[in-house]
Amino acid sequence: MNEDLVAYYGTKASDVYLQRARDTLAGEGLDPVVTMEFFPDRDGVLCGMKEAIELLRSVLSPEAGDSAWAVPEGSAMSGRETQLRLRAPYSHFGVYETALLGMLASCSGWATAARAVVEAAAGTRVISFGARHVHPLIGPTMEYSAVVGGCAGCATPGGAELAGLAAPSGTMPHSMILIFGDTVAAAKAFDKHMPDGVLRIVLVDTFKDEAEESLRVAAALGSRLRGVRLDTPWERGRVTVELVEEVRARLDQAGYGHVGIFVSGGLSAERIREFVAASAPVDSFGVGMAIASAPPIGFTADIKEVDGEARTKRGRIPGLIENPRLEKVI
Repeated sequence: MNEDLVAYYGTKASDVYLQRARDTLAGEGLDPVVTMEFFPDRDGVLCGMKEAIELLRSVLSPEAGDSAWAVPEGSAMSGRETQLRLRAPYSHFGVYETALLGMLASCSGWATAARAVVEAAAGTRVISFGARHVHPLIGPTMEYSAVVGGCAGCATPGGAELAGLAAPSGTMPHSMILIFGDTVAAAKAFDKHMPDGVLRIVLVDTFKDEAEESLRVAAALGSRLRGVRLDTPWERGRVTVELVEEVRARLDQAGYGHVGIFVSGGLSAERIREFVAASAPVDSFGVGMAIASAPPIGFTADIKEVDGEARTKRGRIPGLIENPRLEKVI
């Protein structure tokens, strides 16, 4: 991990009381080997562990006996189940507690929300479109988490890179179509200038009836058209099962059975289940806010041993809470 980022996590992004604890302990000459365990407050999908381990590998010293054990990224987790265990002198990692908890809490929340949406889609691909709903510095991390949760793709290059995807997923914005003033003109220009590897999927809800616009675009692009995207706003009733069925029927009747239908716009797990229950012919769902706005899963970090002695706060059980799924990572 970049040294500047490690320094930031230990200063600007660290709760100040952890820094004050470090200074107080150093002043007293106290630096025992402690064992700290991290656990969630509810069930979910574990995410953020990859980044947490990367940080720990930058601050722990395995040569000096520092160790860490973790449950693998993307695993199902239960509330209060130990997901991460550290054993090292407290000074080696204490100020990073805030960063470690934040990584696990936010990413697990997003991954868990994504899993719920993906399960609702029952096998239909889900693409994360939610980067616009979070701060740009964390958008790629949110999208990475969505992929860990089961999304087949994400919209930002940074998210795709973190997730190990070949490329981000995306079509064209309404703004481009509005500037052209005509959907077909925009589609032809897009087809002309985009590399062959970019799927020709065209928005068809900007100016005209979605079914009419789909037929116009299909006639213009022919076999090069991969699909049409329905993103009808709430002011026009949003995308419905009936709209998808009509567009599918009209495309098929006109000989454009190869053109898929991609649905986006305010989708949630509940709305997706409605499409699935009706067997609506949707080829892919684009989901934004339902994933990006997911609440974090609260993580807690407790010291459980001090210099080998079982010791923790009242209300918690002293000593290690065993979890056979923990794997040694440092």
